[in-house]
Amino acid sequence: MSGPEGPEDLTGRARIRDAALLQFAEHGVKGATIRGIAKAAGVSPALVQHHYGTKAALRRACDEYVIETIREVKQEALGGGMANPGFMTIAMGTALPIQRYLARAMSDGSEAANMLFDEAVEFSEEILSRGGPGVYEPRTDDPHAYAAVMTAMNVGLMLLNGHLSRALGANVLLSEGYPRMALAMLDIYDDRIMTPELIEQARTALKSMIAESSQPPREEDR
Repeated sequence: MSGPEGPEDLTGRARIRDAALLQFAEHGVKGATIRGIAKAAGVSPALVQHHYGTKAALRRACDEYVIETIREVKQEALGGGMANPGFMTIAMGTALPIQRYLARAMSDGSEAANMLFDEAVEFSEEILSRGGPGVYEPRTDDPHAYAAVMTAMNVGLMLLNGHLSRALGANVLLSEGYPRMALAMLDIYDDRIMTPELIEQARTALKSMIAESSQPPREEDR
């Protein structure tokens, strides 16, 4: 698993990227500065510009790193990595800075945020379609909507991190609060709080609404 714990992160370029993740998370892309990122990374502003050129290029590098790291962590987890006692500690150390970055990026509503969300939906749909260890085939006839809603639920946790942190009494974007939130999410994924009969009634009603909305308007409604 790459990330803050990997050998690549001993380089100045990776230190700058990791510092930028935290600076962008705290101040947003507009508020973060090359000088502030350099100070957080313990390097000169000239070195930041040497490696990345501009703040926009550095942000794009952060986006690419976030997408790739999310893929790696999820694939390793689904491939049996969670059986390794040290996996969760390493994964959390990698994921928490990324979660904080995502929370800010999504709330900023930028094109980068759109790309990150769309990539996450695409990856979720890919995982669900191919199945594999630890993943059941979803019970849905609309896999794309399934993946999009599941992604939105996960992103929503990050966007509402302030409310969640207040409710749980600990910051869910830090190691003090994240495990409790994640355990609750696992319980929700593993649970079924609606009876099969109620789910079937709701599913039938919603499919009827979809069918009606796809019909061309009647002459009297025009």
